[in-house]
Amino acid sequence: MEVEILLWRQRNKRLQRTAGLAPKKRKETRDKTMDEVVKIVNDIKNGQIKPIYFLMGEEPYYIDKLSDYIEENVLTEEEKGFNQTVLYGRDVTIEDIISSAKRYPMMAERQVLIVKEAQDLTKTIDKLESYAENPMLSTVLVICYKYKTLDKRKKVTKLLDKHGLVYESKKLYENQVGEWIKRVLQGKNYTIEPKASAMLVEFLGTDLSKINNELEKLQIILPKGTTISAKHIEENIGFSKDFNVFELRKAIGDRNQLKAYQIAQYFADNPKDNPMVVTTSLVFSFFVNLLQYHGLKDKNPKNVATVLKVNPYFLKDYDIALRNYPMKKVSAIVAKLRDIDVKSKGVGANALPNHDLLKEMLVGVFN
Repeated sequence: MEVEILLWRQRNKRLQRTAGLAPKKRKETRDKTMDEVVKIVNDIKNGQIKPIYFLMGEEPYYIDKLSDYIEENVLTEEEKGFNQTVLYGRDVTIEDIISSAKRYPMMAERQVLIVKEAQDLTKTIDKLESYAENPMLSTVLVICYKYKTLDKRKKVTKLLDKHGLVYESKKLYENQVGEWIKRVLQGKNYTIEPKASAMLVEFLGTDLSKINNELEKLQIILPKGTTISAKHIEENIGFSKDFNVFELRKAIGDRNQLKAYQIAQYFADNPKDNPMVVTTSLVFSFFVNLLQYHGLKDKNPKNVATVLKVNPYFLKDYDIALRNYPMKKVSAIVAKLRDIDVKSKGVGANALPNHDLLKEMLVGVFN
C-alpha cells in the first residue's frame, strides 16, 4: 500500500506541481498567502512603497494580482506615459533591467518598471545583486518570477529582501482551495455551497487563475448576495449535470455500472471536453485515496479529510466506496489505472480510441 501511495504522490506532483505540507502548515500557508497580499496592497495604498518587489513562487495568481495592482495604481494616468515600462524576461538581460531602473522619472515622483516572465532570466538572476544593494528610490522595480523561487540563503535574495520586498506565492492544495474560494467570494458579497465549491476544485484543479475566471463569470450573471449553488456551476460554467468526471467517480464508488458506462459513452462522444488523461487522473486519485483510507487506523472524518487532503463534503462518497471495494481490489484497480494512463498517452498501444480505453478502465474497476 505504501508503494502505491508513494507512486501516486510522485505522479500527482508532476501533474499539478504541488508538494506536501503537514496538516498544521497547510492552514498557515492558506492564511499567510492571502493575508500577506492584503498587507502589501494596504501598504502601497498608504504610500509605503518599496523600491523593489520580487514576486516569486509556484502559484502565479497572486504574482499577477500584485503586479497588476502596482501597474494600475502607483502612477496616475498622466504619469504612466513617460514613467511606466513593462519588459519581458525573454527579451531583455539583467543589464537592460538595471539600466532602465537607474533612469530618473520625468515630471513625476517615481517611475514603475515591471519585468514579467522573469523566470526566463534564472541563469543570470544573481546579477541583480549590484542593483539590489543600492536601488533607485525613485524607481519601483517589480520582478515577476513565476513557478520558481530564489534560494533564501543566497546574497541576492537577502539584498532584495533587505532593500525591497520578496514575496513567495505558494501553491495551495486541493483541500485548501475551497476555503480560498469562500474568502474571495465573501470579499465580493457572495457565498457558495460546499458542493459547488467542491465541484469547481474537482473540475478545475488548484489553478487559482482558472477558478477566479469562472467565479468572475458567475459574478457578472448573478446579483450580489447570491449563494452560488451546484446548479449555477452546472448551468453557467459548461459542466454537464449528469455526465462529468465528478458523477463518473461517484457512480464508480457506488458500483453503479449502468450510470458509469453511460457517462463513459458520453465522454467517448465528446473527447475534446473530456480528455482521457484528466479522467484517468481523477479516477486514479480517488482510488489511491481509498487505498490510503483503508490503511488509516483513525477513521474520524476530520482526520480522514486531513490525511486524504479532500473536501469533507466528499467523505460520504469515500465511505460508500470503502464498503464496496476491499483493499486488495483497490490495489489491483490502482495498478490497472496506471496501465490505462500509459496507454492513453500512446505507450504500448496502437492509438486506442477513448471508447476502448474507457471501457477497459471500467472493466478493470468493476470485474
